[in-house]
Amino acid sequence: MPSEYLPVPVSSLANLDPSSAASRLLAAFFNGRKVETIKAYQADLEDFRGFVKSSTLEQAAQLLFTSNLGQANAVVLDYKAHLVGRQLTPATINRRLAAIRSLVKLARMLGLVPWKLEVEGMKSEGYRDSRGPGRRGFRDMLHVLDRRRDTKAVRDRAILRCLFDLGLRRAEVLHLDLHDLDLRTGTLAVLGKGRTQKELLTLPAETKAAIEAWLIPRGEEAGPLFHSLDRARKGNGRLSGAGLYDIVRKLGNQAGLKVWPHGLRHAAITEALDLTGGNVRAVQKFSRHRDVRVIERYDDNRTDLAGQVARQLAATVPGRPWPV
Repeated sequence: MPSEYLPVPVSSLANLDPSSAASRLLAAFFNGRKVETIKAYQADLEDFRGFVKSSTLEQAAQLLFTSNLGQANAVVLDYKAHLVGRQLTPATINRRLAAIRSLVKLARMLGLVPWKLEVEGMKSEGYRDSRGPGRRGFRDMLHVLDRRRDTKAVRDRAILRCLFDLGLRRAEVLHLDLHDLDLRTGTLAVLGKGRTQKELLTLPAETKAAIEAWLIPRGEEAGPLFHSLDRARKGNGRLSGAGLYDIVRKLGNQAGLKVWPHGLRHAAITEALDLTGGNVRAVQKFSRHRDVRVIERYDDNRTDLAGQVARQLAATVPGRPWPV
């Protein structure tokens, strides 16, 4: 099992009292998930724990599992109203409700409760920027690095190339180790989102050259491909998510842009659609999205199909902008 996954021992939940079952159910719920996923679920469940004023997650879970269907739905419905009252985004509200539903679903599967939650999430079809900084913005960020000769600049160029050229997610970059790189075959083994096995990606010449340049100051010792160069930190530990975000944000600011790591992935996918003439299937392979509909949304935003139809429709009934 990859090191990014955190094994949690769990025994049978049958014939256990509710308090013991709640503790072991949580262990089963987190078992085998990526560290980042565990942290996200813990944060969402901790928010619910605070709402019901339980001292531990186990007590919050027990509160649900010792309730009947109506009581549990009432508590979660009140929690949903609480989240709405805090003016959280629909995406955040739905994610936190989904964490509770997933926990209850596992409890139902294991026979702890005979019911399932019926509280629905919020319907949302909000606007999402799928363009990112674009090819020009990415190029401008590289130009910022061209003016520097320090080791961080060499590392950061390789990171930017991975984010844009390969369309990698932030976590995918952070989890890269030196042994994932094969310069002889020109490949990089990447553990994708929701995957348990790494996938070999072919390195473009520009990406490979940037990584090779970084290997000179990095050295050949085993460990993370991209480590922290912050002198305040002890040793050369793996670059953190916040550290990577800060790198991209600062380079973007220096280029006159507002950029975040996933924005470079957005830019890569949109640019790939342009270069392939809207070949959704090919770009799905590049981006490694499981659902082709995600790429179709990128393509719709890229081509502005709705805007094209609106312009055609308006042109069928020409007129003056105001009465004469």
